[in-house]
Amino acid sequence: EVQLVESGGGLVQAGGSLRLSCVGSGFATEGFTFEDYGIGWFRQAPGKEREGVSLINIADGRTFYLPSLEERFTISSDNAKNTVYLQMNSLKPEDTGVYFCAADLDIRKMNIWGKGTPVTVSS
Repeated sequence: EVQLVESGGGLVQAGGSLRLSCVGSGFATEGFTFEDYGIGWFRQAPGKEREGVSLINIADGRTFYLPSLEERFTISSDNAKNTVYLQMNSLKPEDTGVYFCAADLDIRKMNIWGKGTPVTVSS
């Protein structure tokens, strides 16, 4: 069973930075490797629907971003560590929410989810 564990969230002042990590495990139990998956970051602000932040296709490194975040957020992977990072700079109070990572063999589906890591940006 593939499992994802997020970390790196916390309380930060507006203008600050955080780097979130998503560590995956269990890929071999499904007969696949980390490189076979697409992994994405999503967030859910209080009282709002979950939205996609960024995706990375591990095999070829293609990345996708919510256009409004592309200048401040960067997604990357360390394949040796089965880890995807989300570097978030120039954080704003509206970036507050719970950040989740998700994975799937089809980058369009994202059926495997972590439990999330909370981010709070104070003004």
